Order: sequence, then C-alpha cells, then structure tokens
Amino acid sequence: MPVTFRRVTLENGLQIVGETDPAAHTASVGFFFRTGARDESSRLMGVSHFLEHMMFKGTAKRTAEQVNNDFDAIGASHNAYTTSEMTAYFAHVLPEHLAAATEILADILRPALRVEDFDEERGVILEEIAMYADQPFWVLYERAMELFYGAHPLAHRVLGTKDTISSLRRDEMAGYFENRYSADNAIVATAGRVDFDALVEHVRGLCAGWTPTKPDRSFPHWDVTDKDETIPMKNASRHYLLMGLPAPDINHRDRYVAAMLAQVLGDSDGSRLYWSLVETGLAEDASAQYDGRDGTGELLVTAVCDQKDAAEVEMICRRELANAIDGVTDDDLLRARSKIATGVTLGGERPAGRMNRLGTILTYRGEYCPLEEELNRIERVSIADLTRYVSEWPLKPRLVTRLVPAE
Repeated sequence: MPVTFRRVTLENGLQIVGETDPAAHTASVGFFFRTGARDESSRLMGVSHFLEHMMFKGTAKRTAEQVNNDFDAIGASHNAYTTSEMTAYFAHVLPEHLAAATEILADILRPALRVEDFDEERGVILEEIAMYADQPFWVLYERAMELFYGAHPLAHRVLGTKDTISSLRRDEMAGYFENRYSADNAIVATAGRVDFDALVEHVRGLCAGWTPTKPDRSFPHWDVTDKDETIPMKNASRHYLLMGLPAPDINHRDRYVAAMLAQVLGDSDGSRLYWSLVETGLAEDASAQYDGRDGTGELLVTAVCDQKDAAEVEMICRRELANAIDGVTDDDLLRARSKIATGVTLGGERPAGRMNRLGTILTYRGEYCPLEEELNRIERVSIADLTRYVSEWPLKPRLVTRLVPAE
C-alpha cells in the first residue's frame, strides 16, 4: 500500500499530521513548535534553546533520570533541536512502542521548570556558549547573521549570549513557555507503521489540557544594507570567508531554483567553487548554501583557506557569483537535480526522516507537499529559471565577513 497522508486539528487547535505506511518496520513521532530565537525579545535571547534543555529535566511525575530510563525502556532513538524559527522533540521506535513514546514526549513538554534545575542547567548552557566561542566558523557565522539581519529578529543567536543567559530568570522562561508552547502553536507529526486514528485519540487525551494562546510572529521590514567586517581571532589558524546575499523565503516559488543554483555553484564536489578553489588547492573547503526562512532567506558562500591565499580566494568567489550561470548546461542541471533528489529521497526512506520532513514543512508552510511532488518541482527547474532568478535576485554579495588569525 502507498504512503497515506492524514491531518486532524483538535478542538484546542493542536494539529496532528501523519504519513502512514503499513509496510514500514518502525514508527516515529515528533512535536514541532513554531517558535525559536526570532520569537524572543533581545533581552531573552537564548530562552528557546535553554527551554529545550529544561524539557528533559523532569516533570510533575517524572525526574530527569526517569525520563531517560523510560525512553531507554522502549528502545527509543530520541532527540530535540532548536533553530531560529522552530523547536522540535521526537522519537523513533518500534510500532508497538509508539503510544509510550508519544506519552513521554507529551509529558516532558509540560516541564516542572524547578528553580534548582534551572540554575544547574544555566551553567551547562554557558559552557556550551564558551565551547562554541572557540570554533572559528561558528563565531563568524553568528556575527555574520547579526550584521546581515541587523534589527530583524533573525539576527538573534540561538544559544543566546553570556549576558542574556546569565540574566535570564526562571519566571521569564515560564512566561515564554506559556505563550509559545500552546496547542495552537504546535504540530504533532508521525510517520511509519502507525494506526493514525488511535494516535489522534491518544494525543487528544494527553494534550486536552493544552490551551490556545494565539501567539504571533513579527515580520518587521528588513532593508538589506552592505556590510563588510573582518574579525581577528587568537586561536584561528586559517582564513574563513562568509558572503551573504538575499534569497527567496521558504514559501516563495523560487525556493527550488535557489536550491538548484546553490548546488551548481557550491556543492561539496563537482561545483563551480569546487573546481576553481578546492581542486586547485587554493581552499580546503568552499561551498554555497540556500537557507529559506519564514518571510525571507539567504544564500551563503563560504570558503576556508590559508591566509596568504585569502585575497585570491575572495576574488574568485565574487567572480563565480557574477558568472554563476554562464555556460550552465542541461547536464549540469541533471547532476544537481540528481544530488538534491538523492538527499531528499534518502531523508524520506525511514519514518524518522519522513516525520521530520512532515513536521518541518507543515510548521513553515502550513500546507502538505508530498515527497514525490517536491521531487517533481526540483525536476522542473530549468536553465531559463536560473536565468530569470539571477535577474530578480542579483548575485552580488551584500555581506562580506572574514575571520582571520590574530597577529
């Protein structure tokens, strides 16, 4: 039997979606919340990620140890993540343990938020921030996003800063949780061998007390301005380059064209940047990546090289952007399509991948798009689409940032 999509909205606004597959050997379930760093005030920056940690510190009926033991008892592969725009909690199990996994997830998503746990976990978050502060590319990326987005909340750091985490109070976190972790801001996604009707009734019972709050998301006007900055770093041994260009948002018709362009321009091998920088030995890494956001997006070009080659590498990156579609052939597009399609298909082979894809696209877009349709849209991208794209989205870097070894 083919994969079947189902969708139900409960009385309190909680959505439950699923791609059921009777032939699957496993099942997966996840809770997705439309909230992340961009939904925080500047003063509370990092609270979404901090709250993700707190979900595993215990509930009214479970200690942190019991949470881990209960997941282990059913052999669950479970995890969570926080981004600028979304937070997700999920588990991948054998079908007979799906109900138990769903119950554990629903329980931890109503955390105790005990003061002693909050104070202990603050130290863990501060250590995490310090750890990332030693990673050159991460330092460059966070600063680049601040410069690129300016006053827009997408400039917020997912981890927060030492100052914002140090000053955050438990009651402020509780207020953020009550507003953003509401029934009408959540999607429960499932995939694999699932009795969808039974899951709906199970979730209805588990989440009946979740109330709607009608949380909003701001979409301030964003003016792209040219920014250029070089950051010296003591423990850096290489030159790191990051360029940023405005790109379509995740719901724009050109999102697939942007993804295809990034593949042609900066795939890990066989791309324009690979042949001109990596294959020639000028850079050890060079890539291009399209990131579609809610309401906007960016195309990022990155390179890592020796300091003595930095000027030439930057010049070549600019040249490859300026000439990105010159000489592009149908064979080039075929290779790019094949790589994107392979990645999308591999991600959808297992229920865990399908569940994550389903929760993500419904959280961002609100509309279901079958995997097969997404592959068809990638297949339809043509050279004419790329030509139109570069006229509407000029490939001129508006942001240029560098991280260099401090003298």
